[in-house]
Amino acid sequence: MSNYVLSNETRDKLKGVATPTIATALFKRGLRNQFIQDVRPLSPKKANMVGQAFTLRYIPAREDLNTLEVFRNPEHPQRAAVEQCPPGFILVMDSRKDARAASAGSILISRLQVRGVAGVVTDGGFRDSPEIAALDIPSYHHRPSAPTNLTLHQAIEINGPIGCGDVAVFPGDVLVGDNEGVIVIPAHIADEIADETVEMTAYEDFVTEEVLNGATIIGLYPATSDAPKLKFAEWRKQKGR
Repeated sequence: MSNYVLSNETRDKLKGVATPTIATALFKRGLRNQFIQDVRPLSPKKANMVGQAFTLRYIPAREDLNTLEVFRNPEHPQRAAVEQCPPGFILVMDSRKDARAASAGSILISRLQVRGVAGVVTDGGFRDSPEIAALDIPSYHHRPSAPTNLTLHQAIEINGPIGCGDVAVFPGDVLVGDNEGVIVIPAHIADEIADETVEMTAYEDFVTEEVLNGATIIGLYPATSDAPKLKFAEWRKQKGR
């Protein structure tokens, strides 16, 4: 578990930046595989999902160990994860990219929402997906899946390193989810990534305005000449950015 604590300041900054912008900032640092593959939001949300990772790992189910009776155990890892994920964190599930059985359903996701959890991510699927889509909590999965997780998935470990959509996720990593998908920021660089991407977002907003007004991208994006930089500085003054 990382000792890093996500500050409200960094959380607020990351709520306003897009996952492609974060991906570029991570790429500059040699991190090329941080965007969780084949995971999409169940419904669009107005603000980004931002929080630190609290993880749950599934393995292939073994039939003699994965009956309905396991839910009688209050320490069953799936149930325990729902009750232990801290407020402001994101429950991230390693479902082995297998959506043939659900990682969770609407009752568990509703419980996470009520407990103040910032979001939920699986590289498998959710059952009751229409109901989950209607909740306020940001939720991401591969596709809808009706069968219970017990059919194929055996919850085995809480808050250890996992793989989710081909990305390594360590407990405490910072996840950002927008209406495209979810990206993972190593905890130790989360603050600097937030600072840099706020600046990048301001410049990208300026560039978008310029391009829509007919400007060429040559020299503008990226800023390889002085004229755009000077114009951007003036734009920032006008916009208070």
